Amino acid sequence: MLEFPTWKKIWLWGLTLLLAACALPSLMSMTSANWPSALPEPTVNLGLDLAGGSHILLEAERSEVAAQRLENIEDSVRTIMRSAEPRIRIGDISTQGGNLSFMVERAADVDRARELLLPIINGQGLTREWNLTVRDETRFVLTPTPEGTDNAVTQAMDSATEVVRKRIDELGTREPTIIRQGDTRIVVQVPGLQDPEQLKELLGQTAKLEFKLVDQTALPSDVQQGIAPPGSQIFPYSDDSDFAGSSIAVRRLGGIQGDSLVNATQGFDPDTNEAVVNIQFDQQGATKFSRLTTQNVGKPFAIILDGAVLSAPNINEPIRGGGAQISGSFSVESAAALAISLRSGALPVDLAIIEERTVGPDLGERSIRQGLLAMMIGSVAVVVLMIATYGRFGVYATAALVLNVLMLLGIMAVLNTTLTLPGIAGFVLTIGAAVDANVLINERIREERKRGRRVIAAVENGYKEATRAIYDANITNFIAGVLLFLFGSGPIRGFAVVLVIGLFTSVFTAVVLTRLWVSGWLRKTRPADIAI
Repeated sequence: MLEFPTWKKIWLWGLTLLLAACALPSLMSMTSANWPSALPEPTVNLGLDLAGGSHILLEAERSEVAAQRLENIEDSVRTIMRSAEPRIRIGDISTQGGNLSFMVERAADVDRARELLLPIINGQGLTREWNLTVRDETRFVLTPTPEGTDNAVTQAMDSATEVVRKRIDELGTREPTIIRQGDTRIVVQVPGLQDPEQLKELLGQTAKLEFKLVDQTALPSDVQQGIAPPGSQIFPYSDDSDFAGSSIAVRRLGGIQGDSLVNATQGFDPDTNEAVVNIQFDQQGATKFSRLTTQNVGKPFAIILDGAVLSAPNINEPIRGGGAQISGSFSVESAAALAISLRSGALPVDLAIIEERTVGPDLGERSIRQGLLAMMIGSVAVVVLMIATYGRFGVYATAALVLNVLMLLGIMAVLNTTLTLPGIAGFVLTIGAAVDANVLINERIREERKRGRRVIAAVENGYKEATRAIYDANITNFIAGVLLFLFGSGPIRGFAVVLVIGLFTSVFTAVVLTRLWVSGWLRKTRPADIAI
């Protein structure tokens, strides 16, 4: 058990020194020292509580989710009735009072219409989404159930959280905290981002993109008074548009939604050199876009983003190939932000920013200094105690302790993980685990010597028996760390990362490295007794 072939020694030392070297850039950055620019620089990211950053609290309105549900089921009802064979003709649909009502023109179609509506009112789960009643023999009324609305809010917030996460990831930040708070709120914390305006611009945009035909029959005077022709709706021009302050009427139905986008990139108009956003539709969207532009050459269509018209150009020729360009007095930064928003998908519900703050790094710097001071004081006390108690074996334990810290920091730097304030607590915890492992090994060796075993046999049995107990103890800690990582978020995950990596490094240094050193010393000196 104490035999180590040469290749194994080289491999163990090489791995140890390599990981310890990877910790140096992070240690130097924490002490404001300069790392040579010519060398690779794996560093540990500091979390919001250590490096500062931006904190934003977003909130959605349940009423907006309910309104969106109403709009969606209206589209579904129209599609179902239009697709029925034979077609079921219905009158105007009303959404007053939060209910959807419409009248079937022929009483003979009532039963057939009811059967067609059952799948959408029952939903996909066990919860009924809508209550259906038939009044005056031909009028259908769909009333949303509270359970259905709750499900819709939950699904919308889950989707919104994922969209927010995608947008934050596009910024290139590491380990942001994005968690649900209550039913309708999302907390976003981005370490190292000191510009909350950039974050607000990115997250405050729903990125709901629509292409709708302009209603040319609408009278400008009526549009400015908010009166839209039947089948149309009015949208204002965006504040960045040349027509800011005015509005335009567009066809309510038809058009193309931005959910068919597969890519969006910031670019420049080759004629004007202005910043634009180039978009690309998927096959289905490309087909619809080509059909729309082919059938309406010479007519204007509006590009609408989040309920505001960016521009309303004429369709000069059919646009085929699935590519299009969005212009609208963009700066390079705003075009890039819009491209990110479109790539990550539209938010299913508007999110209002109800709280924002920037966390300065001063508190983090003080925490780092205090944490390092506490670690140094604790480490010195442990070193003195270990050497005083176990002599040479205490020296080995001390060296293993130092390498454990360096290797842990080195692995975190290679993985480019984030160190948070709870992560420092994880650091201290792994140091304690490493000390426990060394104490357990040394105590087992001491017991073996008291039983009268020879030195080599006592060391072998001591390591063998202690290693088994060390593995058992750390397996339970490993499971706890993995569960914390899977089900935790933000600083909790940071703590779990340090804990799990620290378990591997502490076991490696306490069990493998110290055994390597002890075996080398025993083979070289062949002592008749050991002081332990």
